[in-house]
This record gives sequence, C-alpha cells and structure tokens, in this order.
Amino acid sequence: MTCPATMPADCTPCDGPVVVTVLDAASAGANCCEHHAARLLAALDGGRVYALPDAPARAALRVFTAAGTGRPVRRAARLYEIAMLRA
Repeated sequence: MTCPATMPADCTPCDGPVVVTVLDAASAGANCCEHHAARLLAALDGGRVYALPDAPARAALRVFTAAGTGRPVRRAARLYEIAMLRA
C-alpha cells in the first residue's frame, strides 16, 4: 500500500507511516511517508517539508536530505500539477 501523496507511476511501497507534510511554493500540502515525501520534494520547485507532531526525530531532515539525492522524472511548481498527472 502507498500513501496518498505517491507520485504517478510510482509503485514503490511506503517505508513507514505518514510522518511529514510536503508543501509547494503556494503552501498547498500533502502528508506522506518519508520515502514518498523525498520523491515528491525532489520533484517540486520551491517545495518544503515539515514533520508532523508525532513524527520521529529528524524525519523532515531525512526527507530533505534524501530529496537531494534523487533525480525526478518530472518537475512541477505545484502539487496540483502532479495531482493532475494522476487523472
């Protein structure tokens, strides 16, 4: 099973519970597991990541670091653009 913020065509499983929120430049947000959050953050121009209140220590930092090592297939400025790829 994957979290609701999984990128289109990404069939990788979640690596744990939903622990962070990824925000785009317009402050639209999506809650994600660390794995899918890193992929989503890497695809967003001007994206940010914040840990949810019950997240493990340094969850947002791990996502931010992992996002810098990935190479997204497609880049977007807003979460809306990525969501439209699913339709």
